This record gives sequence, structure tokens and C-alpha cells, in this order.
Amino acid sequence: MSESPETRSLRSASSQLNLMEVDAIDDKEFDIPQVDTPPTLESILNELEDEEEPFVLEDTCLLNTDNMDTHSCDTSSLASSDSGDPAHLKRRRRTVDPNATVHGSVLRHSLLKGISAQIVSAADKVDAGLPTAITVSGVITVGTSHGLALVFDANQALRLCLGTKTTGAEFGAVSALSINHDCSRLLCGFAKGQITMWDLASGKLLRTITDAHPPGTAILHVKFTDDPTLAVCNDSGGSVFELAFRRVMGMRSCDSRCLFSGSKGEVCCIEPLRALPDLRDHPITNYSLLAMASLTKILVIGLKPSLKVWMTFPYSKSDPSSVPQLAWQFVPVQKTVNPILAFCKGDTVHFLLVKKEETGTIHVIKQRQLHLSCDIISLSWINSRTLILVDSHEKLQVVDRPSQEVLETLDLENVQLVYNSRHFKSLATGGNVSQALALVGEKACYQSVSSYAGQVVYLGTKSAHIMTLRNWRERLDCMLKQEHFVEALALAWSFHEGTAKAVVGLFGDPVKRKGVIADKMVEILFQVAERALKKCPEQGKIQVMEQHFHDVVPVLVDYCLLLQRHDLLFNQLYARLVENSVAKGVFLECLESYIVADRLGHLTTPIMRDLLAHYHDNSMMDSLERCIVHLDVTSLDIQQVVQVCWENHLYDAMIYVFNRGVNDYITPMEKLFAVIGPPLREGRSLTDEEVVMGNKLLVYISCCLAGRAYPLGDIPEDLVVQVKNQVFEFLIHLRSADSSEKEGVFPFIRTLLHFDTREFLNVLAMTFEDFKNDKQALEYQQRIVDILLQVMVDNPDFTPSQVGGLFTFLARQLAKPDNTLFMNRKLFDQVLEFLCCPDDDSRHTERQQVLLELLQVGGVVQFNEDRLLALAEKAKFYQICEFLYEKKHLYDRIIDCYLRDPLRKEEIFSYIHNLLSMPGYSPEEKQTVKSKVLQHTQELVTLDPKKSADLVVFHFSEEVQQIMSELQDDLLLFKFLSCLLEPRKGHLSGTVLLLEHDLHELLLELLCRFDPQKLLSFLHTSQHYRLEKAIHITKKYHHNEATAYLLEKKGDVHGAFTVLLETLKENLYVLTTESDDGSNRGDGRHDNEEEGDAKSTLTKVQDTLNDIIAFCHRSSHNLDQHQREILWFPLLETMMASQKQVKGINAKHTTEVLKELTMKVLNCMSSFISLPAIIQRILQDPVYGKGKLAEIQGLILGMLDTFNYEQTLLETTTSLLNHDLHWSLAHLRAAVTRGLHPRQDYCNICLQQYKRRQTSAEEIIVFSCGHLYHFQCLQQKDCGWGYTSERQQQWSCYKCSSSQGGRSGPVAEAKRGRSTSLAQTRVTSVHHKDGDNSGKNKVFVEATLDLQQEQSWDQLRCLYRGPSRLSILFDLTHSQTSEKTGFLIPSQPASENFQLKLSPPPLLEE
Repeated sequence: MSESPETRSLRSASSQLNLMEVDAIDDKEFDIPQVDTPPTLESILNELEDEEEPFVLEDTCLLNTDNMDTHSCDTSSLASSDSGDPAHLKRRRRTVDPNATVHGSVLRHSLLKGISAQIVSAADKVDAGLPTAITVSGVITVGTSHGLALVFDANQALRLCLGTKTTGAEFGAVSALSINHDCSRLLCGFAKGQITMWDLASGKLLRTITDAHPPGTAILHVKFTDDPTLAVCNDSGGSVFELAFRRVMGMRSCDSRCLFSGSKGEVCCIEPLRALPDLRDHPITNYSLLAMASLTKILVIGLKPSLKVWMTFPYSKSDPSSVPQLAWQFVPVQKTVNPILAFCKGDTVHFLLVKKEETGTIHVIKQRQLHLSCDIISLSWINSRTLILVDSHEKLQVVDRPSQEVLETLDLENVQLVYNSRHFKSLATGGNVSQALALVGEKACYQSVSSYAGQVVYLGTKSAHIMTLRNWRERLDCMLKQEHFVEALALAWSFHEGTAKAVVGLFGDPVKRKGVIADKMVEILFQVAERALKKCPEQGKIQVMEQHFHDVVPVLVDYCLLLQRHDLLFNQLYARLVENSVAKGVFLECLESYIVADRLGHLTTPIMRDLLAHYHDNSMMDSLERCIVHLDVTSLDIQQVVQVCWENHLYDAMIYVFNRGVNDYITPMEKLFAVIGPPLREGRSLTDEEVVMGNKLLVYISCCLAGRAYPLGDIPEDLVVQVKNQVFEFLIHLRSADSSEKEGVFPFIRTLLHFDTREFLNVLAMTFEDFKNDKQALEYQQRIVDILLQVMVDNPDFTPSQVGGLFTFLARQLAKPDNTLFMNRKLFDQVLEFLCCPDDDSRHTERQQVLLELLQVGGVVQFNEDRLLALAEKAKFYQICEFLYEKKHLYDRIIDCYLRDPLRKEEIFSYIHNLLSMPGYSPEEKQTVKSKVLQHTQELVTLDPKKSADLVVFHFSEEVQQIMSELQDDLLLFKFLSCLLEPRKGHLSGTVLLLEHDLHELLLELLCRFDPQKLLSFLHTSQHYRLEKAIHITKKYHHNEATAYLLEKKGDVHGAFTVLLETLKENLYVLTTESDDGSNRGDGRHDNEEEGDAKSTLTKVQDTLNDIIAFCHRSSHNLDQHQREILWFPLLETMMASQKQVKGINAKHTTEVLKELTMKVLNCMSSFISLPAIIQRILQDPVYGKGKLAEIQGLILGMLDTFNYEQTLLETTTSLLNHDLHWSLAHLRAAVTRGLHPRQDYCNICLQQYKRRQTSAEEIIVFSCGHLYHFQCLQQKDCGWGYTSERQQQWSCYKCSSSQGGRSGPVAEAKRGRSTSLAQTRVTSVHHKDGDNSGKNKVFVEATLDLQQEQSWDQLRCLYRGPSRLSILFDLTHSQTSEKTGFLIPSQPASENFQLKLSPPPLLEE
């Protein structure tokens, strides 16, 4: 019978347990050995890797499907087989993450079919029960719900069936299993708390342990340690016990010791540190470390040499239902191997490195955490770098610990994982566990997962599954089988570079590893090419075929270049792709990106020929040029390439080929000059293409003279000087090779000057920078300068800018300290005449700028300054004049330059301010400038009044009167004064100006004339005018509002009122006249115009009335009753009188509006005038007095409504006040009379019992803080204050006042608030010898609520969120005068939107 792969993996794991060497980089010790002749089952298992197909059990010879439950292949996850808890039957199912295959299939998931079949068979045929626990070592042991333990060997054959159904009925289900390190003993824990030990060689029961832990609790875990005589167990009470096995005189015994009591926190997971055989001598194994996970923290303890806690680590906040997990692993860290404890509860995995120090102590170092977005229910190491996690949705995740990257995700729903909920709830013993432990048990599956030697086994309800890491070949073959070629190549390259994760089976030597991987990648590349050619659509759109090869060909090129296999790319692969014309084209086009990136520098001749032909045929000339300038010229047919480049204007490529191919640097220039020279000589404008050629020519010449290659790189060092000389010789040729009659002398320099003078001179300037001690180069420099002068001076073909640019260039060259150039200085005078020609108005700015640049070069150019100044003034070159005046320190003349220059007029203010502010100028120079400014005051103010005013404030504050006298225009003076008197921050001169009354009064008069809208604003903000003078001015220009404001400010209330009333009467007259005129005009005006005028007049009336009402309000507070009547009654009479004067079409509407306004006046005046006086005045008025009662009915009723409203408001407010006061006092009384409970039964000063002597009656004082004192003790400490009477003396708590800085007086005591006594009660205790009246007589001191009221009141106020109603009403009463408060409209116009919101008092729970 052939062995299945999972059988061989078990056998190899049990026989080959070697820890990875520290210096190795692979994990070959975890590899599954290669099989030469794989059995047919291998193909079946490989089919399972396709995640889209459901897992189907097919091997009927190993698994009898007839006897299986029909749900065994169901996709839904079942609950724990022994818990019967339906909560697990509804686990959510999620789709597989498509990104999980980035690393390929890392994990091999195999079904242990032999074991699975026998589990099902045992349950059906012999009633063994459903599986409940599994453990793996050299054998696999499965526990069942009927108390049996099935032991399978490496071939999945059943070796032993331990236990009977009788013991199962007595002990319950198997709840925990453990095998020792040499696979000779098995420990079984049971749901009813018993533990049995079995001999795995003979199947003999060695021990039955029933008293190791408290009865009535299930065994959750039982674990062997490295010491075969020592084990640990964990029960459902949360306690942990050590089991020490003894054999004395042939008698086997077990001693139990409690390591952790469940009363201190329930432990639900334990994990002893067990070393592999190679690490049995590791020094840390002497401590027999044990990790324990409770519901709140992790503990690491040592069992040897004595019990000691080495570390505790509390969890961060997590879901109470999360299951704690623990897992140990020996990991190589910095050339040493030490254990790492991985633990988690929830979504974060913590890693703790455990080291033994030289001193013998255990040192725990926290490592980087791993955060996942899932609730972890299982955690296992599969090797020292890789973990396998299972989340609460039964998704398995393979995680690389160093990078914290999830390598793969598998769905374990088909496994139907067994859960241990029944044991955590201890249902077999009555369910006597805490709710917290039961909640954790909902997702506990500790006994369903077992890891051993690079394998992890999972127990399902009817099957067992094993997970192992695939070796690197399997991972690649898996991807190739699914035709994921690009991903397979990427994975193979990560193997090649050593960046892949969870790698198994590669050599430790990097050279060997890369060789093996490279061979495999070449094999894959051939497969990719063959598949691409076979799968190419034979018919259809060309774009579809191109896209097909675009997805494949770049991949082939990329990996061939990465592997440095150019022979493979250009010979074998290209030979196959050429068979398809589309593939050939795509291949040639994709080479461009690699060539441009300098990853591919040499092409074979056939491919270069095909490349030229393909790019030329498809008009891809720009791409071809980019390729040529990056290629090695030895692979090019120079003649063919040059011809193609010239015909298609690929000038960069042509220059590159000439330079690199034949070391010819002159021919490209000749060709380019031949194109751009003729049109420039003929004066024609250049085409865009010719401009591009000219620019390339300039850059090329610059590169050649600087020793750089064009378009990129450097000229070979041995050719740099030769190339430079060749270029100079070419430029200074007198004639070109094919010269014509029209061609002038020195055609090449002339052409470049005409093309772009400034850039050509810049090229020469950069070149001349490098000339030092090179005699030949200096000769060329002098020669070129002479030619430039000969060509450009006195040549009308060149503009002033071009000539000026030449001389600026020459001046800068001459200014150098190591200058060797020689030239005639008289040439500069000729240039000066040329630039300053007054008859030529063209290019004025350009000529001035050129001359300025020439002057700024330095002391090389020496002009006659007087002559230059005269020429500049003629030519109106004001910047030149400024430059010269600056040198002569004639700063006043510069003012004229700025004023005359239309382009720079605005800058004059900055110039003057800077000159007068900066310290580098003498007082005489500043004085001349000041004089010049004063002469041009009118111009400066006209130019910008604001900036002029700023100048005056900062520099001319003493000359203000002189400046104002210079300003003839009143409007200009108004603008200047407005800016001048604006308040400025932090300047003394401005403050001095503000204090001058004449200036403010002058501005006031100008405001009246030119901007009356800002008059009131000015009067409000300015305080520097004289009232009498200001009143005179405003009266003169009839500005009544301003006059009234000033009169009010003066204190003349009646005068101000008279002015405002006059304005109101005028507006009312206009209103009544307009309505009358409208009725007389009839159809003479449009209705819309009439309505607009009426509205504007009405608005004026309303605004005027509001102003006068506000004025009366302000004034009435300070007047007596008679004076108030003098204000309000004329206003009322004016409004009432106007109603009878309204006539015309709109009379009704206007009358209604006036009545509303009259009512407004009445409501406002009612706050200051008594109601009888108002009614008497109304009835005496002829308008109302002679009329009928109906005419004043509305007025009287409105006043009555106001009275009723005010009366209701007063009653409601009084009721609220009474209710609040009663509620507050009731709570005060309750607080004061509440009984006190002393904290101790002794005095806090003398520390003796309050009942010191039986004979005498002692008075005791108890404070609200709970402290108790003898009356005499407090008196001695002088803690009393207040009244002198003993009964009325007030006390402070000695202890509280001492802790807050000692005893303090009444003021401090009141401020302290809560530290003082809320209720001070003096108790007198009387004790009689006979004991017949041993009760306490309490004498209460007369209540004094000064401090108590304050403290209680503070507490009560805190109950209100915000101010109390008492405080609101208190504020309201104080904001009013003693007079009668308002009617319908509040007395303050600004508070029209005020609303009184009333609510019941808050409820206080006793």
C-alpha cells in the first residue's frame, strides 16, 4: 500500500526535528522530502489548491462515505461537537480575499483521510462519540466525547484505543490531551475533572488522578513539561496546578501543588516552554518556564529551582469574549537562540523575548506588536518566522512575523472546527463557572489545534486536517498550474533576491540559490512565450492582439534583463516572437523604455536593423531618437542611421552618431548652419523647426566648449581640448565652405548673433570663465571679441538691445581681475551716442535698460559724466539720471527724476521715506530733499493723498501749516486732511497732529461740504475739536443730527431736543405735503415713482423718530418729572397733530403708519411719564378732545392691554420668587438639620475615646466632614471665632483647616467653602455610674446660618445648569430705575428681542 503525502509528512516530522541553524537563511529542516514517484493521491490533493472549487472527499478506499453523516461535507461551520451550543452554527461566511495570492499558495492544506474515516467509523460503529480534542507528537491522538482516546501512528493506522465507555460515562468527555517529549506517555483530562496517564507503548493505564484539583470543575488543559515527571493542569475554576509524578517501591503516585488560584483571576490558557531535542541543553530549560493567560493578564513563572514569578503583563482593552492565546517558539536573534512568547487577546499579538542573564535572572524584552483587524481564536508557530492564526470567522491567516505581512488567507469553514465551549462552561459538573469564563469559552478551540515540528493539525467534527508550508518549487508550480505566470515570475524573483517570506527548501549558499532559481525562471519564461503565441487571437482587431502581447512581452524583457540573460532575450525568445508580426512589433517598441533607462545599452545588429525599420515605418521618430542617443554606436550602421536622422530631422541622434561614431564634432554644426543661415541673412522669420535647430546648435556649441557630450554624458578627456579648438576654428572662419556673394564675413558668428545675441554671448561668457593660463584659448578669446566688435558696431542690422548686450558682455569681461582682453575704449563712447540718440523714440525703455546695465558693470567703463548726464536728460533716461545723481549725492535732483518719469511716479514716496529714515545720509542732504518735497507738495498730494499724509506724519509734522497753504484746491485739502488725521499706531508725530484743534475743525467744515455721511462718525471718534466751534460749523451747514449730538454732548438737552424735533417736523411736513401733492397731480406722475418717494420719506420719518426716542430715553434718566414732560409731550403732540394734516389718495395708509408711530411714542414715554398725565394730555389735545370717543378708543384700549400685561407679569414673577425662595430654604433647612455620622469614635486632637471619664459630662463637637472633637480640645487649639458668647461661638474643624494651611479667620473660612462645617452640632454626653440613664443628651446650638447658608447656597446653585431664575430676576430689577417699568416695548431699544423664558425648578433626589 503506497503512502500518502500527509503520512510521509508526519513520519518525516517525527524523525527529523532539527532547529534552523542561526547563520542559515532557509528553513529546509521544515521541508517535506521530495517524492520520486508521487502516487495518484498527489494529483487529488493538488486539485484542492483551487480555492474556487469546494473540498470533496473522493478517496473511498480510505474513507467510507456510506457510513458518514450527510453533513460531513457541508460548507457551514458546526459548533463544538460536545457543547451542543447553537451559537456556533451561525458563523458568518466571507469571500476569499483576492489579494491573498500575492505570495502564492504558502500553505499546503491536506485532509488526513485515514484518521477522518476512522473517527467517523468509531462514532457510528462502536459509539465512541464525537471528537473533542487532538494532540500531535510522534503519533496523533484524538479524544472523544465518550471518554475514549484514539492513538494513530504516522501511517494513520489506529494503534490504540485507550479507555472504555464505562470510564467515559464516569469521567465524561476527554477535554484535554498531552504527549511527553519521547512519545511514551499520554495524559488525558476529562470533563468531570479526572486525569489519566497511559503508556503509549503498551496501552496500559498507569495513573488515575482524581484529587489533583478541586472537585466539580472540568480539566481545560493538561500539559507535560520538558521534565517527564512534571506536568501542569488548568481547570474550569481558573486555577492552575503542578502535577509531580513519583514512583516509590513500585507504587505510582502524583503530588499536586496549586500554582495559581482562580480566586485571584481565572486562568483559561497555559503553555509550558518545551524545547526541541537540539535545544534540550539550552540554559533557560533549567527554569521550566510556564506561561499562563488569565482574563486580565499574562504571567510567566518558573517552576524550578523554586516557584518564582518572572513577568506579569496586563492586556490592553479588548472584547470580554476574546480568547487569550499563548505560543512559545525558539527564535535565532543576534546569533543566539532564545524563546519568544507570542500571546494575544483580541486583535493584537504581542511578542516577548525571554533571555537568561549572566546573573541567573530571567530578562523579558518586549518586541514589536502585530495588529490585525480580526478577533483571534487560535495562535500557532509553524517555524521561527511564521505564525498561523485563526479568527472568529474561521479564516486562517499565515503571517510573517518580521515584516508583519499576511502571506495567505484560507477559509476553514469546511473543517467544521471543534469548539471547547462545553468544558469551559463545565456543563458536565453542573455549569458552576463564572460568566466571564463562560463567555470566553464560546470561542475557545484550544484542544482542536495542535502544532508540532512545522505542522499544525486542526480537528473538525468529522475530520482531521494538517497544514504545512509548501517548499518553493511547489509554490511556483501551484501558480503555473493556475496560469498565473506573471505572479509566478515575481515570486521566483523574490526567491532569487532573498526577499520572499516563509521560504522552504532553498540552499543556504546565495550563489547556489540564485543559480537554481535562475534556471527555474528561464524555464518559466519559455512557458510564458509559448503560451502567449498559442493563446494569441488569430482573428479580430489588431488592438486586441497588441494588448495581448503588451501584457506578456515586457515581462519577458524585464526578467531577462534582471537575470542578465541578453542571449536568451535576443536569440531564443526573439526568434520565437518574430514568427508573429504583432509580437515582433510589440517587442521592438517595448525596448524603448529599457534603452532610455540605460538598462539596455547594446543591441545585436539584426535587432537594430529591425528596430530602425519598425520605428521608421510606424512614424515613431521621437522614440527612435530617444533610443539612438542611449545606444552603443558599435551596434549601429552609421551611414544608414545618419541618413534616417537627417531625413526625419532627428538632430540630437545625428549629432550623437557623428560624435560617438567617428569623433566628428564639426560636420553637425555645418549641417545646422546650412539650414538656419540663409533665412537669417535674408531677414526672413524662422519657422518653428528652424528655431528648434538654432537652439540645439547653441546648446551643442556650449556643450563642446564646456567639455560635455551632447545630448548627454561627457566628451572623452583626451578629446576635450581638441574639440574646443576645432569649434573655435570653425566659428572664426572668414567664409563658409560654400560661400555666396550675399554672405558677409564671419558668417557663423554673424548667424548666431542674429539668431539669439544674448544667449550666444552667455555661451561665450561661460566658456571664457574656464580660460586660465591656456595661451591658445586666450588667443581665441581675443580673436572672437575683435570679430564681435567688427560685426556688430556701426551695423544697422542689430538693435540697440543687441549692441548694448555686446558692450555689457565686454564690460563684464574687462572688469575681471585676471582680464587679458584688449579693446579700444572709444568704442564705448560710440555706443553711448548710439543709445542716447534723442531723435530715436523707438525702444526707449530697452535702450535705457541696456545703458543702465552697462553703467552698473563697474569701474571699467569710464564715461564723461557731465556729457552722459546731458545726453540722458535729453533722451529722458531718468533712471540713468538717478544713477548719476546718486553718485554725486544730488538727492534733491532725484525727486525731479521720479516726478518726471511716468513709469516710476508711484515709487517716489518710498524713496523719500527711505532716504529720510536711513542713517547713511547727512543732515544737509536730508534738508535739501525736504525743501524739494515742500516745493512739490501740490503734485505729491495730487498723486496719492494717503502716502503724502504718511510722509507728513513721519517727516514733516512741523511743516503742516506750510503744506496746507500750498494746497489751493479745497477738495484736495479735504482728502489730504482726512488721511492726515487718521489715527496711527505707535507714532508720536501723529499724536501731536491729532491734538491740534484747528486741523480737526477745518476737517469738520470740509466734511460738512464734501462728505456729510461721515460727519457723525467723525464726531464720535474724534475728541480734539472745540464744542462751540463745532456747533457753529454744523449749524452753518444745517446738519441737524450732528448739531443735536454736539448739543447733547455739551449738556444742552432741550437745545438738542429742539433741533431733532425741528427735523422731525420738517420730515412730517414733507410726508403730508407729498400725499397732498399726489392727490392734486392725479395722473401726472407714474404710480411707481410716487410709491418710491413716499417710502423714502416715510423711512426718513421713522429714522428721525427712532433717533429722537433714543435721545429722550438717554436724557430722561437724569431729569425730573417736569423736565421729562417738557421732552416727551411736545414729541407726542407733534405726532398727533401730523395725523390731521394728512390728505390725498394715500391718506389712509399714511394715517395708519402715523398712528403706529404715535403708539410707539406712547409706549416708550410710559416708562417715564405717569399714565394719568398722558391720558389727561391726550384728552386736552384739540385733535382728540373735540372728537368722539371712538377716535381715541384704540389708544385707550392699547394702554389698558399694556396695563393688564404688566400686572400679569408682576404677579407671575412674584409667584416664581416665592416658590424658589421656599424651595431653596427647605433644602437649606434639610441640609442644616441632617444628622451627622462621625468617622471615628475618638477625638481627632487628643486621639482618646470621646467617653474618657464616666463621672463628668463632656461636650462633643461633630463637624459635617465627619471629624469629632472634645469641646475642651478645640478650645485649647483656639479653633473658635465669631461671637464671644460660648453658646454662639462658631467653630472650624481643626484637622481640615490644618491640612489646608493652618487655622484661618472668618474671611478665609468663608472662602474655603466646603472645608468648614455645614452644620455645627455640640453634643453633651452624660454618663452615670449606675448606668440607668446611659443615653446621650444632645444639646443643639442655636442655628446661625451665615457660613452655612453660603455653602449650601453654592451647592444648590450647582444644581442649576447656568444662572438661576433668582439671579436673572435680580439682575433685571437692578437694571431698571426706581420708576415704573415698561409697557409693551422694553425701555432699551437694543433689547427688543429679549424673551423671558420660565421653567419649573429642578428636582432634587434625596
